Formats: sequence, C-alpha cells, structure tokens
Amino acid sequence: MTFSVRGVAGLPEIREGDDLVRLVVTATPLADGDIVVITSKIISKAEGRFAAAHDRRDVIEAETVRVVARRGDLAIVENRLGIVAAAAGVDASNVPEGMVLLLPIDPDASARDLAAGLREATGARVGVLVSDTVGRPWRLGQTDIAIGAGGVKVLRQEDVDADGRSLAVTQPCVADEICGAAELVKPKSGAVPVAVVSGLGHLVGDLSLPGARNIVRPMSDDLFRSGG
Repeated sequence: MTFSVRGVAGLPEIREGDDLVRLVVTATPLADGDIVVITSKIISKAEGRFAAAHDRRDVIEAETVRVVARRGDLAIVENRLGIVAAAAGVDASNVPEGMVLLLPIDPDASARDLAAGLREATGARVGVLVSDTVGRPWRLGQTDIAIGAGGVKVLRQEDVDADGRSLAVTQPCVADEICGAAELVKPKSGAVPVAVVSGLGHLVGDLSLPGARNIVRPMSDDLFRSGG
C-alpha cells in the first residue's frame, strides 16, 4: 500500500464567516477517497472563536474541565472537548495582535459540515480531519492529532498478527496517524493550513461515521486517573 500527502498553499488569511469549502475547492483538486486535513486554527477563525488576550486566563478557565498538571503559569488541562493540552488549547500564535483563539465549538460537526460541502461542490467522496498540535506525556516534542472527523474512520481494529495469533489490544488510531503525516507538509511557519492525503480511500465512508470524540478514552478505562 502507498499513499501521498500534499500541502495546499495559496489560501488567504482566514476571517470570520469565510467559506472554507469554496476556498479549499479553489485551491486544490479533490478526488474520490481523498482526506482533507485542515488545521483547527482556520476552522476557529472562520467560526469567529476569538477572545481578547487580556481575558486569556478567564478563557482558559472557562474551557477547562480538569487540571491534570500545573507548574507555575503552565497548566496542562482537560478541556470541554476531552482533549488534554496546555492552556486548554487556547492559542496566541498566528492570530491578530491582542487576541487569542479558542478551539472550534464542535470540531466533529465542523468536519462533517466541511466534508458534506466538499462532496457537494466536487462530486468526490472525500473525508475531512480537523487537526491540532499537542504534546505527549513522557515524550519530547509535539505532533498533530485529530480533534474532528467527518466521513473518515478514526480507529481500525486489528485482531490477529501476521502469524494469525490473536491480538489483545491493537487498535491503531488511523485519524491521528494521518494528521501526524499531514503535519509534515504543514509547517507552522509555512502558511499551509491544509493538506490532502490520497491513497487511503478505504478509510473514507459515510458522514455518519463516529467522530474524533470517540478517540477520547472513557474515564472508566483511564488507569492514570485512578492511580492504579
């Protein structure tokens, strides 16, 4: 199996109310089975998810469900979407001076709406993943993960290995893997907020497929919360 990833350059600065379907379709061709990976930041900008920078602490507190760890002014928290991230995902990079940007209200709904619009505009059966950058406990650096999904399978179950032996816990998070691959062609300094992944059409399906919220581990299965 092979697949390819290409960055989509030439998109303008996104403003509140912009038609992302039109902008993406204008910027790149799309074919059946393509997966469009779009940075959450431009979804948030189009949705007008701005707040004044001087209100940043209040905004972070409002977005926070649970504080996971804190050191000085740095807080790692679980936000209302179930995502564990620094500052609840509230971001001050690549936004107008004096403003901060919140994550989309419902990234899964945003992904489904965008996928539906792209399918209607192009006639191609495409999927959409909304990506965001996070750190990982016990590992340096950051990577992109899926926080929204529309028409894309987010998890894949593998029951046996190459020798036919049963696998107890093997469930690749293909949505995160795709977003990580797409991040390689979407550098933060390159003004390339969208990538198209081709060759993984077997992961593209109905818009009713479970979204990225299904990736969040249920509290009942979280051994780290229980400490045991």
